[in-house]
Amino acid sequence: MKFITIVLFLVGTLVYGQRSDFEHIDFKKADSIAAQYSGASLKNLPVLTHNLTADLTTDVEKFRAIYTWVSTNIENDYSSYLKTRKKRKKLSENQEALTAWNNSFTPKVFENLLKYKKTACTGYAYLIRELASLADINCKIVAGYGRTATLILDEDSIPNHSWNTVELNGKWYLCDPTWSAGRIVLEEDGPKFEPDYFDGYFLAEPKLFIRNHYPLQVKSSLLEKPPTFNEFIEGPVVYKEAFGPCIIPTTPTQMHLEIIKNEQISFLLTSVQSIAGENIVLLLNTGSSSKNIQPKVTRNENDYVVQHTFDKSGRYDVHIKANDAIIATYVVKVKRK
Repeated sequence: MKFITIVLFLVGTLVYGQRSDFEHIDFKKADSIAAQYSGASLKNLPVLTHNLTADLTTDVEKFRAIYTWVSTNIENDYSSYLKTRKKRKKLSENQEALTAWNNSFTPKVFENLLKYKKTACTGYAYLIRELASLADINCKIVAGYGRTATLILDEDSIPNHSWNTVELNGKWYLCDPTWSAGRIVLEEDGPKFEPDYFDGYFLAEPKLFIRNHYPLQVKSSLLEKPPTFNEFIEGPVVYKEAFGPCIIPTTPTQMHLEIIKNEQISFLLTSVQSIAGENIVLLLNTGSSSKNIQPKVTRNENDYVVQHTFDKSGRYDVHIKANDAIIATYVVKVKRK
């Protein structure tokens, strides 16, 4: 099945934002309220919404309390994800049947969510939308592709992920409660969910979010010029650690690169937060050896040019580290000539 880009035509002009719009907002009260109602029942969503939002004055704080509560109280059900993926793959060539199955399956997902507080990404996105709507906040579910270091996509891949867009103060924002909630660890006795709330996917920067989230409706990327699907799957792997400080691997745009021995290669990073040059490191892995390299770093306002010359041929996994965390991976093939 070839990927088909769906363009959404809307009346009027949509305005998009990013988390820096709310730098003046302290989310401690919203997070405290979410913690206060930890373990609350999902049997009465209007009551839960009221408890989470009644003492907050701004929509962004109300949405924050909802988002934090969902991401810290719902368990990622990996078995449900596997069943969903299997069914989507089976029906991938029949869009009508796939749509019908999705419509019939969503209520079942939500029923299990309400009963067991366990769900896959569709349930997270659905619950976020329902609670936000009860708080009079416009929120939508986005279906598309999630990409990680262990989840390889190609042009025939089927949609595998869901997240949300939310309208706050007349602007649209991106978030992913599933990836904020924690991670699935594959152990000998089966997959296990490890709760570990991560704040970086809350109102994420669209230019960074597109590096590992690609929507079926490209308008939902909140970008004026989104990449094509092929450009998305051919890009570098970007890790969640890039989202905390909001560091965007701007160029090269492709993950797999070829250069000649003794040729210099450059990586351009754009960062919202300031980074000390010595805190940007390249971890080079050849399969048989691994070592940290201090590259040449040149800064121009929010842009950082990271340069290194390879004096030996071979294939290198180049992991870009910032403040001791790997934020992106490229693969560089160095040829003799």
